[in-house]
Amino acid sequence: MGASQSISENSIHEFTVKDARGKDVNLNAYRGKVLLVINVASKCAFADANYTQLTQLYSTYKNRGLEILAFPCNQFLKKEPGTSQEAQDFACTRYKAEYPIFGKIRVNGSDTAAVYKFLKAQKAGCLGSKRIKWNFTKFLVDEEGRVISRYSPTTKPFAIENDIKKALRVA
Repeated sequence: MGASQSISENSIHEFTVKDARGKDVNLNAYRGKVLLVINVASKCAFADANYTQLTQLYSTYKNRGLEILAFPCNQFLKKEPGTSQEAQDFACTRYKAEYPIFGKIRVNGSDTAAVYKFLKAQKAGCLGSKRIKWNFTKFLVDEEGRVISRYSPTTKPFAIENDIKKALRVA
């Protein structure tokens, strides 16, 4: 489900993840881009607002250096029960997502994907907790692969647009 790297990495670009078809994707391909990394779930009540706004933000800022990296996760009340490919098909068909939907991962527990171990180590959540609380937790990552900010599941993507603009230096 995730690569076996430790969290000694200094940048998200040092990780390799799986795409929705199970092929390796080296995140170094995103070096120089501002990233919004998010754990997604198609059956979650937050899905509609998040996917709609993520698609709009991507459309607006993709040519200015924004990439959205979506990781399906079934850990929270089994809100992403299908395959990785089904999660990708859902986002791309229903919400016209043009950003990558990767393979399903785990974001908490002993088998947490290495990239999420890194993200959580970089920025703790509410009250210093490193655990991901729910679907649609978001991490804003700079061009060098360092986490700038972490946002709760209830924070809608449009609410962080100014932070994205600032990271892209278009504010």
